Amino acid sequence: MPVYLYVLESVSSKIFYVGMTTNLENRLLEHNSGKSKFTKGHLPWKIVYYEQVNDFKEGRIREKYLKSNAGKSFLKKHFEKIGHVPFTDETLGSPPA
Repeated sequence: MPVYLYVLESVSSKIFYVGMTTNLENRLLEHNSGKSKFTKGHLPWKIVYYEQVNDFKEGRIREKYLKSNAGKSFLKKHFEKIGHVPFTDETLGSPPA
């Protein structure tokens, strides 16, 4: 079953959230309906990046990477390349574990 890694951007506060799901559309609806503790305080959200991996094991490894400093650097370069600004190190954060 394919798994998707995704990056959401809060339209209201311009912060980013990295997550993983098997259904992007449903997960975005859950985030925007306030079903996620962290994201409900920053509504609404939009998907600004996603990628597909083969399974949850591979997805978890990739998710940890995207939340690391190296992964944040990768995402920052990606967003800059496509002209997605403003973007700062402070806005590309992850919720507390």
